[in-house]
Amino acid sequence: MKNIKKLLALVLALMLVVSVFAACADKPAETPDKGNEGTAAEGETTLDTSKEVELVMYFISDRPGGYDAIEENWNKLFKEKLNCTLKTEWLPWSDYGNKYPLLFSSGEKFDMAYTATWLNFYSYASKGAFMALDELWPAYAPNIWAKTSEAAKTQATVNGELVCIPTLLATYYGYGPYYRTDVLEGTDWDGKMENFEDYEVYLDYIKEYTDIPQPYSTGSSGCELDDVWLLNTGKYAIRGSSWLHVDLSEDNYTLKTWYQADDVMDFLTTMKRWADKGFWSPSVLSDTEADKPKNGIAASAAHNIDTYTGLVINAQQTGNGQVWEYANFNVEGISNLPFTQDAAVIPVTSENPERMLALYDYIMTDRVAYDAFHYGIEGESYELIDGQVNMINTDKYSGTGMWAARNTELNRDSVGYPQNAVDMKKSWDEAIAKKGNTGAQYLSGWTPDTSVVETEYAACGNVIQQYWWPLELGLTNDIEASLAEFQKQMEAAGVDKVLEAFQQQLDDYCKQFPEG
Repeated sequence: MKNIKKLLALVLALMLVVSVFAACADKPAETPDKGNEGTAAEGETTLDTSKEVELVMYFISDRPGGYDAIEENWNKLFKEKLNCTLKTEWLPWSDYGNKYPLLFSSGEKFDMAYTATWLNFYSYASKGAFMALDELWPAYAPNIWAKTSEAAKTQATVNGELVCIPTLLATYYGYGPYYRTDVLEGTDWDGKMENFEDYEVYLDYIKEYTDIPQPYSTGSSGCELDDVWLLNTGKYAIRGSSWLHVDLSEDNYTLKTWYQADDVMDFLTTMKRWADKGFWSPSVLSDTEADKPKNGIAASAAHNIDTYTGLVINAQQTGNGQVWEYANFNVEGISNLPFTQDAAVIPVTSENPERMLALYDYIMTDRVAYDAFHYGIEGESYELIDGQVNMINTDKYSGTGMWAARNTELNRDSVGYPQNAVDMKKSWDEAIAKKGNTGAQYLSGWTPDTSVVETEYAACGNVIQQYWWPLELGLTNDIEASLAEFQKQMEAAGVDKVLEAFQQQLDDYCKQFPEG
C-alpha cells in the first residue's frame, strides 16, 4: 500500500511528458568521439579516457550538509582511475514528485539517475526515456554484467531492450510483524509469533499489560496488514500495484483485486475486531506522526526485515532499552523483491554513457571505490568495527541516496546488525534457490506497465485511499455494505480496464518467459 501514495504523486506529471518522451525516443543519443575504443566484446573494450569529463548523477533524497567533502574524496579516486569526476544532484523528498519527471522531459543533459518500480520505471522506459544498454553495458561495465543474474536482466528488459542496471543487493519480499518483547517480561505471554492468531494474542497483551498508547503502528497512508494477510494465505501481492494479487496455487495466474479475494471477509472481520479492541486510534487516517515504534508510542507494526534491523541497531546506539523481534509471515512464498526495485538508468541525453558505465562498474565492484561512494571518509564519516560499519557525524552524512549502487558482496552491515537477521536471509536464499524460478520468485520478475491505463489506474488509486484504507482499518460499522461500495467505486473508476490490460501483460510475460 505504501507505494500507491508515491505513484499517485507522479502520475499527473508523467501524463504531461508523453509527447516529449516520444520525441526523445526518435532522436539518437548524442555520443562523444570514441577515439581509441576497441571492439564491444565483453571485457575487451578500450575506453578512451584522454579527455577529462564531469559526470552527473541524479537520485532522490535530501542532500546531507557534509556531502561536499564526500564528493571531493571520491573524485580523487575517480580522476586517477578514469579521468573523470562525479557530480551528484539530490532531488529532495519534498519535491521529487514534480522534479523527477522533468529530468526526462526537459532535454537536460546528465548521465545517470536512480529509478525504481515505485518511480514508474516501466512507464518511463516504454516511452523511450532511457538509453538502450544491450551493447554498452557488457562492453563498459563488464564486472556488473557478469554478476547480474539472467532473471535480473530479464526484468531490466523493456520492449526487447535492456534499459536499466538492476541492483546487485539481494532484497526480499518477506513481510511480517516487528514487535517489542521487553515490555511483556514478567507476563505469561508464550512468545509465539507464527500467524495472525498469534499476533492478535500479542497485541492483546500489549493492550492489557502495558501503557503503550498504540499496540499497532499505522497512519494516514493505509496499512501494511493487507499485504501481510495475502502472503500469510498463499497469495502474491503484485509489486508496484499491491492492491492486485494472484493465488500462488493456481496453474494459470489470474489477477484479482481485494473484493475478489475469497477470504476478504475474514480479513476485514479481523481488522474490524482489532480496531474495536483499540489496537490503533479511531483517527488513524489523520495520524501523520512518524517513527512511533522507535519513539515508544507503538509496540509493533508490520513491514520487512530492514525496518526490524534498523530498530535493533537504534536501540543499541541509543541505549533506549527496547528489545525487538521479527517474524516473517511469508515463509512459503519468500522471494526476492524485483531487481528493478532499485536500479540505475542512463538517459537518452547523456553525452558520456561509456564513461558513466565504466565509473559505475568501478563503484559497484571495487572495495575502495565502494566504501568511498557509500560510506564516505573513514575516520570522518564512518568507522569499521569487526568488519561492520558505524556511521559517525550522521548530522553531516549518513549514507548515499543511490540505493541501486549496492552489491551484496561488498555491502557492509551496520554495527549491531542482529545475527538472527543474517541467519534468516541465509535461510531465505536457500529456500529461493531450492524453489528456483517458480511461484513468487517467478512473479517478482513482472511489474505492470501502468502507462497504458494511466487515467484509470490513477482513479483506482484514489478509490483505494478513499474507500479501502478506512475499510481495512476497521473504520466502518457495516463491512459488507462498505465492501460493496468499494467495489462499485472501483468499477466506476475503470478497474475492469486495468485488470484486462494488466492480465494481458502478465499472460504475455508467462508466455515469453515460462515458469520453472
